Amino acid sequence: MSTTTRHPQPPAAASQHALPDPGEQVPTLSWPIVGIGIFALALFGASTWAALTDTLPAIATIAASSTAIFVLFTVLHDASHYSISSHRWVNVAFGRVAMFFVSPLISFRSFAFIHIEHHRHTNDGESDPDHFVSASPWWQLPLRFPAMDLPYISFLVRNLRRRPRAEIAETAALMTLSVTVIASAAFAGHLWTLALIYLIPERVAMFVLAWWFDWLPHHDLKDTQRENRYRATRNRVGSEWILTPLLLSQNYHLVHHLHPSIPFYRYVAAWRRNEAAYLERDPEISTVFGQHLDATQYQEWKRLNGTLAALLPVRMPRSSAARPTSTYPIPVSSVDPLTPDSVKVTFDVPDHLSDQFAFQAGQHLTVHHRIGGQQVRRNYSICTCATSGELAIGIRHIPGGTFSSFAVDTLRAGDVLELMTPTGSFGAPLDPLARHHHVAVAAGSGITPILSILRTTMEIETESRFTLFYGNRTAESTMFAAELDELESRYSDRLRIFHIRSAEAHHPAALRGRIDLATIQRLIATDLTTIDRWYLCGPSELTTTIRDDLATEKVPTDRIHLELFRGTNRPTHLDNFPASEVTITLSGAQHTVELAPGETVLESALKNNIDAPYACLGGACGTCKARVTTGKVSMEQNFALQKNETEAGFILTCQSHPTTPTVAVDYDS
Repeated sequence: MSTTTRHPQPPAAASQHALPDPGEQVPTLSWPIVGIGIFALALFGASTWAALTDTLPAIATIAASSTAIFVLFTVLHDASHYSISSHRWVNVAFGRVAMFFVSPLISFRSFAFIHIEHHRHTNDGESDPDHFVSASPWWQLPLRFPAMDLPYISFLVRNLRRRPRAEIAETAALMTLSVTVIASAAFAGHLWTLALIYLIPERVAMFVLAWWFDWLPHHDLKDTQRENRYRATRNRVGSEWILTPLLLSQNYHLVHHLHPSIPFYRYVAAWRRNEAAYLERDPEISTVFGQHLDATQYQEWKRLNGTLAALLPVRMPRSSAARPTSTYPIPVSSVDPLTPDSVKVTFDVPDHLSDQFAFQAGQHLTVHHRIGGQQVRRNYSICTCATSGELAIGIRHIPGGTFSSFAVDTLRAGDVLELMTPTGSFGAPLDPLARHHHVAVAAGSGITPILSILRTTMEIETESRFTLFYGNRTAESTMFAAELDELESRYSDRLRIFHIRSAEAHHPAALRGRIDLATIQRLIATDLTTIDRWYLCGPSELTTTIRDDLATEKVPTDRIHLELFRGTNRPTHLDNFPASEVTITLSGAQHTVELAPGETVLESALKNNIDAPYACLGGACGTCKARVTTGKVSMEQNFALQKNETEAGFILTCQSHPTTPTVAVDYDS
C-alpha cells in the first residue's frame, strides 16, 4: 500500500523535456528490409558465380560481395533491435541468415547481446565493445577497422557466464565450421577462391562498417549514454541526397540511439517529425565534413536548406470511462502459450467499448465464466502497455484451479468471456518530463502487472530508467521471457533485467537462488533511498518481506507499491463486531440490508442478491472498493488501497466490518 509523490528532479540539461513520440512503430513485416536483404543475397550469389566462372575481374567481384555484406549488416542490425517485424521469430530468422554472411564467428544472439551492451554503455570505456574503434588513435584506425569483430569475441568471452548455454554452443559451432571451411579450402588448393568469394570481401565490409557505423557516429564524444543520451552519438547533416542512402540512414545515428526499435529507413522521418523538440536538448550534430553545430547554428543551416517540422505531443494512456461494476461479453482474439503451464490471453475489444476498457498500467480485470455449471470469478492483471490499445492478461495454471486449468487447456480464440472493466491502483502516475529510477521485484506470475508498468513507463517517461528483478525456478518456467528480452533490446540504455533462478544449476552463481534485499543491493549497486519508485508483486511472503526490509533501510513508504494476487489469512475472532444496518449504493440504486455480527459489507451484499463487484476476497485486488458515506468500519487487511484513498473514506468491502449501528457505502464514487 502506498501513495506516490513527485520528487525533485536532478538538474540535467538533457532531461528538461520528455523525448517525443517518434511516430514510428515496428511493422508486422518491414518490406524495405526484406527487399534489401533479398537484393544483398542475390548480389552475393551473382558475385560468387562471377568469381567461380571468372566472368568479372577480381576487383569487381570483391566490390560486389563487399557491398552485399555491408547491406546485410543493416538487416542484422535491425534484427538485433527487433525492428524487422513485430513477430520475434521473424527477427531471429533474418538475423541468423545475415549473421552468417557478416561474421560467422559468433551467433546472432551473441551479436545482439554485444550490440545492446554498446547501446547501454556507449563511450564508457571497456564496458562499450565498440570503444575499440571509436576511441582509437587515428594512426591505428586502418588496423582496427577490419579487426572490429575481434573485440566482440573478446567481450563475449569476458561475459561468457552471463550467456545461455545454447547461445554459446551455437557460437562455438559457427567458429568450428568457419575454421573447418578455411582449412579444407587451403588443403584442397582453393584458398584463393574462398578469399575472392568471401574472406577478402568480408574484411572490406568490416572496414567500412567500423568506419561508417561506429567511428563516424561516436568518435571524439565524451558523454556516455547514461550521462547524456543526446550527446553520446551524433547526427551528421549535409549532402544527404547521397549520404543517407550510402550510409543506409546511419548519418542519423543519434535517432537510432534515441529510438532503437524503429526501422533504419524511418530515422530521417522521426527526426523531422520532432526536430524542434530534439534541438531543445542540445543534441550532438555535425556536418558531413565534421564541423560541430549547436542548436542555433543548426537552425541557421536548416534555414538555408529546408523548414522545421511540426512538434507532436507525447502519447499518454487514457483512463477507463466505465464504472467499476460494468461487465461486458468480450471475445478472445488469441491464446498464446508462454510456458508449459501459462498462457497470454488477448481480447478483441469492440471499438464502441474501447473507452470502457482503457486502463492504467498496473490495473487488472475480473473475469466471469461458467465452467461445469459453476459460475467462476477470477482476477488477472493486465500485461500490455497502457498506450498500445491492446488488452491482454497472463494466466498461470494453479493445481486444482478451476479457471486457470480451463484457460491453459481449453480456452481458444473466438470464445467469449464476461469481463469487468479495469480496476486497481497498483501503478503510479507517470510524468513525461520525469527522470526517475524505477525498480520492480516480481516472482512467477507476479510479472504480469509489472510488465504493463514497465512497458508503459518506458513509453512515456523517456528519460527514466527501470531495473527489474524477476525470480523463477528455471528459464523454461519464466513467463514473458521473449517479451522481456525484446524490451531490454529496445530500451537498452535505460532498462536492466536480472533473472534470478532458484533451480537452474548452470545459471550464474550471482543470479542463483531466491530474491532478497541483499541480492538487490548487491546487483543494483546504488543507495536504495535514491530509487524513486519500487514495485513489488508476487507471493505474499516475498513482497511483504522486501517491503519491510526496504522500510528498515529508510526507504520512504510512499515510494513502495505493493500488489498481492491473494491476501493473507483472515482473522477468526470476529465476535466483537456489532450487527448493523447497511445502505449500499450501486449502479445508481440504493439497497438497505441487515448485517449480522462478524459479516463484512460485501458478504451482506452478496447474501441479499446485490451484484457487488469482487474478485480475490483477500484484500489484495481492490475490485470491491467503495466509499463510506455514513458511519464507520474496521478493515481486517488492506493490500490494495493507497493512503490517500483510505483518508478519503474508501474501503475494501470484502475486509470491512461495521463498527456503528448504521453504515452507508457507495460503490459508484
